[in-house]
Amino acid sequence: MRLIVIGGDAAGMSAASQARKRRGPGELEILAFERGDFTSYSACGIPYWVGGMVDGPDALIARDPAAFQDSGIDVRTGHEVTGIDLAARRVTVRTADREFTEGFDELVYAAGAVPTRPSWAAGDIAGVFGVQTLGDGAAVQEWLERTRPRTAVVIGAGYIGVEMAEALVRRDLKVTLVEQSPQPMSTIDPDMGALVAKSVENLGVELRTGVTVKALETEKDQIRAVLTDAGTIPADVVILGLGVRPNTKLAEAAGIPLGVTGGLATDLRQRVIGPRGTVEGVWAAGDCTQVLNRVSGRQVHVPLGTHANKQGRVAGINLGGGYATFPGIVGTGITKICDLEVARTGLSSKEAEAAGFRYVTATVESTNRAGYMPGAVPMTVKVIAEKDSGLLLGAQIVGKAEAAKRIDAFAVAVWNRMTVTEMTALDLGYAPPYAPVWDPVLIAARKADEAL
Repeated sequence: MRLIVIGGDAAGMSAASQARKRRGPGELEILAFERGDFTSYSACGIPYWVGGMVDGPDALIARDPAAFQDSGIDVRTGHEVTGIDLAARRVTVRTADREFTEGFDELVYAAGAVPTRPSWAAGDIAGVFGVQTLGDGAAVQEWLERTRPRTAVVIGAGYIGVEMAEALVRRDLKVTLVEQSPQPMSTIDPDMGALVAKSVENLGVELRTGVTVKALETEKDQIRAVLTDAGTIPADVVILGLGVRPNTKLAEAAGIPLGVTGGLATDLRQRVIGPRGTVEGVWAAGDCTQVLNRVSGRQVHVPLGTHANKQGRVAGINLGGGYATFPGIVGTGITKICDLEVARTGLSSKEAEAAGFRYVTATVESTNRAGYMPGAVPMTVKVIAEKDSGLLLGAQIVGKAEAAKRIDAFAVAVWNRMTVTEMTALDLGYAPPYAPVWDPVLIAARKADEAL
């Protein structure tokens, strides 16, 4: 039997690796095609590479093609799958110098996501970059080193946007961060976003919220400025941080149905499903798929390497003859902006309202350790709970050292459908160097319980 994997990053290679663990080369031939030059890498590390905090690209690669070849997985980089014929069970593959077809019995579609690129950024403009792959990161690095730009504009103030803004400040550029929404990081509530805005501005970034980009001004096909509804911003380099969308063009062309989010829909075992049930022999995992939000009950598109690795693992176990499921997500995210840590899990207030919940919120300020200990710094914790039941719907944290990873306690509670009343009795660790006697997690849960 032959398995073909489209995509050589987290989801695809996790699937290939798990299938190989369970079936030897004599039972299962595995062929993986990756259009780029790298396999199994951390795209999340690109801003830290650009900012000079870590080396790259080699340091960001978990396993290179040679390691997969040694394990019996035929990985071919620089190979782009351009067509899928489900009836003939074949894919068409293009390289720099030829085009050919390969047959398959089972197919894993793990093509990832592609950066959102509005019409005003269409075409090849020198100095304008998306940041999705290691190749993108290398292109940004090359541009910075070759042209020595002085001004940068980052468009979009989500996770990648704020991280790239910090990276460019570290490279001594004058940075403007443009966001169409009223606040940076719109996945958290406005009051928490205001704390992020203050930190971004303290970093030396000029933050412009509520601003819409209209066009890019070029000279000889090279970026010169960003034109907005609030004026013109000079730019020697532009980073597009406008999010990503599922890379499903190939699947759609092959007649594979898409889900409500535009990503591929799968069952719990990662088999692609459509209106008539599963698509025979086709599996999908990673950023090209939609996933179930366990809190809202809705299908969502949340591109994260953690989900991609888990989904790929599930697909590979099932392909290898085992049984595994991926039960969904609760929307946990975390980032760092200079010395400010930001985290969220579950639903924001806006998301809770959209899902039809009646809810209360509680926001508290505390410290990361006992106030009398050296290094004690403040953090703000916000909890969202269902009004009738007290069910924990979500939580957000903004603070400094040792703040953000406290979101994991909330994530476990959301996953297990705990109430804030139940959370007040959690037996969390305490010692003055690590937490106040009432941990910020417990204080926030208690305040939410009182708000009920």
